[in-house]
Amino acid sequence: MKTAIPSAQSIERQWHLIDAEDAVLGRVASKAARVLMGKHKPSYTPFLDTGDHVVVVNAAKIRLTGRKEEQKIYRSHSGYPGGLTETKARTVRETRPARIVEEAVQGMLPKTKLGKQMYRKLKVYAGPKHPHDAQRPAPLAV
Repeated sequence: MKTAIPSAQSIERQWHLIDAEDAVLGRVASKAARVLMGKHKPSYTPFLDTGDHVVVVNAAKIRLTGRKEEQKIYRSHSGYPGGLTETKARTVRETRPARIVEEAVQGMLPKTKLGKQMYRKLKVYAGPKHPHDAQRPAPLAV
């Protein structure tokens, strides 16, 4: 029996909406990563991007468990010597709340060109509004 491999034209991409209000960060990120990779579909193929688009709203109201609000550190480097910047999760939530969800999901995707392609289908918004109403995203329970 032959194994059917989906072609680029036969992959149908759908849009999903995740409301992150009062949801735990890790659970939202793992659900989003699973949908972005396409593991929820029977046509999942590890070496192809068969995933769907994911829109995450209310990223500013996501919940961090334990003492992560004070202890979790986000790092970025400018590329220059001594250019490491460390920021606590509380400060990141106040300045760029979407970054918390983006980095959590990106860490759960493959670290390859394919992973970057999957990551481009993720849209994260701090508030409840998003510009993707025309795509009619289906709500996804977390």
